Amino acid sequence: MGEDKSLLPFDSFSTLTEYQLSRLSKIFSNVYISCKDKNKFDFDANFIEDIPSKETYAPTLGFISAFKELKTESFFVISVDAPFIDTKTIQTLLSADKKENDATVAKTDSGMQPLCGIYHNSLEEKFQDMQKTDNHKLGFLLKNSHTSYVHFKDEYPFLNLNNPHEYEIALKRINT
Repeated sequence: MGEDKSLLPFDSFSTLTEYQLSRLSKIFSNVYISCKDKNKFDFDANFIEDIPSKETYAPTLGFISAFKELKTESFFVISVDAPFIDTKTIQTLLSADKKENDATVAKTDSGMQPLCGIYHNSLEEKFQDMQKTDNHKLGFLLKNSHTSYVHFKDEYPFLNLNNPHEYEIALKRINT
């Protein structure tokens, strides 16, 4: 993208992060924002800052920090740059999740969507091992764990804003 996606304006919100916080707060009683530095945000929220590390973009640290902070059986994960994952999609994933799973993750014809799903604390040690071995491939972790995949036919909700063109498309779609 060339800039911090989490700080891009979206809809009527100053940042994409605030947009996601607002809409997810209508679904979940507790919403946490995983980030490297909460000081970049100028609003109040439940922030979970990554443990200090040299890595800058791997989500591994966010997972480790969330497991450490939340101390819960499982939590739902969604990427800040996926603003069209709707309540129905989230509810479908929540309904499909089972206690014996390590994870329940969305999947489309184009592949798995590892940053849209439920992660159980049974994966905490595996994430720590990933960090120690500098292996940050979520797909590998999920394939080698007890993961339940929930297939969605529609690719649109999983549009990630990875470049300026996708961001412009999303801005047009949100305003229609």
